Amino acid sequence: MKLAIVGATGLVGEQMLNVIAERGFHFDELLMVASARSAGKKVTYQDKEYTVVTIEDAIAARPDIAIFSAGGSISLEFAPKFAAVGTTVIDNSSAWRMDASKKLIVPEVNADTLTKEDKIIANPNCSTIQMVVALAPLRNRYGIERVVVSTYQSVTGSGKKAVDQLMNERQGVEGERAYPHKIDLNVLPHIDVFMDNGYTKEEMKMINETKKIFGDESIKVTSTTVRIPTIGGHSEAVNVEFKEDFDLDEVKAILSEAPGIILQDDPANNVYPMPINAHNRDETFVGRLRRDESQANTLNMWIVADNLRKGAATNTVQIAEYLVESGLV
Repeated sequence: MKLAIVGATGLVGEQMLNVIAERGFHFDELLMVASARSAGKKVTYQDKEYTVVTIEDAIAARPDIAIFSAGGSISLEFAPKFAAVGTTVIDNSSAWRMDASKKLIVPEVNADTLTKEDKIIANPNCSTIQMVVALAPLRNRYGIERVVVSTYQSVTGSGKKAVDQLMNERQGVEGERAYPHKIDLNVLPHIDVFMDNGYTKEEMKMINETKKIFGDESIKVTSTTVRIPTIGGHSEAVNVEFKEDFDLDEVKAILSEAPGIILQDDPANNVYPMPINAHNRDETFVGRLRRDESQANTLNMWIVADNLRKGAATNTVQIAEYLVESGLV
């Protein structure tokens, strides 16, 4: 197994390496890939020193799997070049997510659709991943008519510059800004760019990706995505209208047995999901389950996950694990 990590020196790339080590994903050869200016640098990983190589060198090495976390433009240019030499690419950017010829995969939901012919596989948006993990087992039982989601997203979703802005503001230090406004002690209803319809690109990602992952264009989805001054994970308030009525105890039983989910739903004892507890965890946490008393067949739920792990690195590595376990690479 020859594995390449493209964008190995970035925030998500580093998390991918952590997840690979923790989960014991087997490789015989590891290629640390970064920009030309980083090529030649030495990186120590698992007590072994690696030399960072260029993306062209990595293509020439013909890895079995290339995990990309280097931005959309890099993925658009180089993922097809890896695929052309027989490498299976798992891409963490938004470049291929809505390409009709590419699969958009969350292993707990739709990994069984993958085949050997899928040489470029898209990793969904972090907020979409945790939501569909929680919704999928309930959709299988009750069907879904409509989803209304409001997010509370960590600054880590914007990268290191955003984390630095928050910490600088907290300490009263002037520095580079990732956001158009102050983020400390504030809430920004603005993630990614605004579209012509008034939604942000992040909101449209959640709407479109949810339908694609479930393979169901009839599901109605609307989204409001918000940045908050937290580190550790994204949180979501989700209101889901099912096709059939549900029993709340059955909903809890379904979620407690579903893969990748930890049910934390004991409000009497102040037990509910929080990003501070999801930090550095791979699971999706679900709680605050309650019937929407204003509308039939409708459930309110609160969903939390570490956006750099399950929302990015872990989901990507899980796809790689599935490919290997299923003999697709």
